[in-house]
Amino acid sequence: MALMYVVLIVAWQLYTPYDNTLTLQNPGADNRPEGLARKADDVVIGEYFMLYEENFTTSLTGKWCNFRGENHTNIVADGAPFVEGDFQEQWSFTTGEGHAAPVIYNGRVYVLDYNEQLSSDALRCFSLESGKELWRRWYRVPMKRNHGFSRTIPVVGEDYIITLGPQGHVMCCHPITGELRWSGDLQKLYGSEIPFWYTGQCPIVDDGVVVLAPAGEKALMIGVDCKTGEVVWETPNTLGYKMSHSSVIPMNIDGRRTYVYAGVGGVCGISAEKADRGRLLWHTEKWQPSVIAPSPVRVSSSQILMVAGYGSGGALIQVSGGVATVVEQYKADKGLSCEQQSPILHNGMLITIAPKDGGSIRGKLACYAPTNLHTPIWSSAADERFGLGPYIVIDNHLVVFKDDGELYLYKVGNGSMSLVKRQRIMEGVDAWGPMAYADGRLIVRDAHNVKCLKIK
Repeated sequence: MALMYVVLIVAWQLYTPYDNTLTLQNPGADNRPEGLARKADDVVIGEYFMLYEENFTTSLTGKWCNFRGENHTNIVADGAPFVEGDFQEQWSFTTGEGHAAPVIYNGRVYVLDYNEQLSSDALRCFSLESGKELWRRWYRVPMKRNHGFSRTIPVVGEDYIITLGPQGHVMCCHPITGELRWSGDLQKLYGSEIPFWYTGQCPIVDDGVVVLAPAGEKALMIGVDCKTGEVVWETPNTLGYKMSHSSVIPMNIDGRRTYVYAGVGGVCGISAEKADRGRLLWHTEKWQPSVIAPSPVRVSSSQILMVAGYGSGGALIQVSGGVATVVEQYKADKGLSCEQQSPILHNGMLITIAPKDGGSIRGKLACYAPTNLHTPIWSSAADERFGLGPYIVIDNHLVVFKDDGELYLYKVGNGSMSLVKRQRIMEGVDAWGPMAYADGRLIVRDAHNVKCLKIK
């Protein structure tokens, strides 16, 4: 028996079960047309498209066009009363793991998703009324999960929807048809270094120009024509800043309209005036956390509040005569701070969620007077802690979405807030993505699910 098995094994090793006439397939032998060969790192932005619904119509006209809403304040008002009782779910859909939030424009909802099965960024368009997917445009860009994939919010207008993908790919499509208009790769064009947890910067549009901060070797900030994709101005990166998770915020500061950006390396102001748009106005390196997600918040005509997590705390920057000075700087347990979301200035109060290293108020909702960033004038109850969840002001009410999927509604008063109701929306996991509101509907999400609630 042993001899028989030895013979069988030797025969199996020596036997060649294929035709010896097979030849090596050399490059070009398949007659592939010239120009179709693709390198491993090549990304063809917007190469695939699927239309699911033709001749879609809607009567809705509400808008939530970009990160933090129309004025980049995360405040919206429409005067409609809130629904009595529980808010009802209108629709929902699942996503790849991530925290990217939607925008809303005339009855359509847009979100940048990531499809793990196809290893693709996907811009998806849905009906705000029904939640039905209308179209999808996507492109392959293999990535590894790192607390999810997509994090950014698109910017939408009458004839554009622009996304910034996790690896710095910019895509502009027509918002109705999904037609690809133009695209760009910030890593290849500007030498951008993508942050560890992927791109968190949300594009903005100002006067028909999309403003981005590549923070790479070739430019700190750029302006690109929304219609053509042509670069109309560039700010050289003489400061050597690198891309952060924070977004560019336009504001009037020191008597000038300014694009304020907190990069890895410092905070700067770039002119948004037509006469010298793109010119570096001021900068400071006195406050430069290694990781920063919240965006700059204007607290007065000359002051900007900056906050960050991982023990960084907060800082107050004074801009006067083209010079930026850090007038206050403190750790998270010594004053107003927030780890992921950006504070809201409303009704004379700065509203925030204290980070996990925020001392006795860690995780709580807290309000501060702009003139005193160290002592809260109000904080939520002991059992009202929210982690990294988002918050938004709607008609003098604060809506807070706890990171486990529970929704809270507060009435904003003078120097305080009162809880109106709380409602379990989902058994959420990492519900960190910002909310969007239009036409009486609030859109929330966790790491895997997007839900639309009728709240007004």
